[in-house]
Amino acid sequence: MSALETPRLRLRMFRAGDASAYAAICADPEVMRFLNGAPLSRVEAWRHLAMIVGHWVLRGYGTWAVEERATGLLVGRVGFIEPDGWPGFELGWTLGRPWWGRGYATEAARAALEHAFTALDREHVISLIHPENVRSIRVAERLGQVPEGRTEVLGFPVVVYGVRRRARQRVLTRRLRRAPP
Repeated sequence: MSALETPRLRLRMFRAGDASAYAAICADPEVMRFLNGAPLSRVEAWRHLAMIVGHWVLRGYGTWAVEERATGLLVGRVGFIEPDGWPGFELGWTLGRPWWGRGYATEAARAALEHAFTALDREHVISLIHPENVRSIRVAERLGQVPEGRTEVLGFPVVVYGVRRRARQRVLTRRLRRAPP
């Protein structure tokens, strides 16, 4: 169960000590608006946290806790899920509202996406995003993901955004060419 680091963030396994901070994130109606439509109770957040940790055991990959390196605070989660019956290998992200607008979701998701294409040797990664979730759509677009269709997951309509490894490599190559020397 690997950990990843970015300039500002540490992506690590969840710990029991994260439960209160995670429950606070999941209790925010704005954070949960496009995920399940309602805040989670502390007990529901604990169960969700247990599901996240269990996914690592069952699949060998999963969702990391996202920790701000400068403060050590839990700011959210990012990573992969693919339970039985899921539309594909999904990269998802959720941050607590105090950390919105800082580029953390993109920074963490970009590190996770590169991990998927390299360490996990994935060819295709999707993100399932509610059609009104403009913030997450922008993150997906920054990752090079494009709309691939629509479906319903757990009773919610979602747009399937996706990116293939080869397409992601082309995006990175173009950025390198445009970068000043």
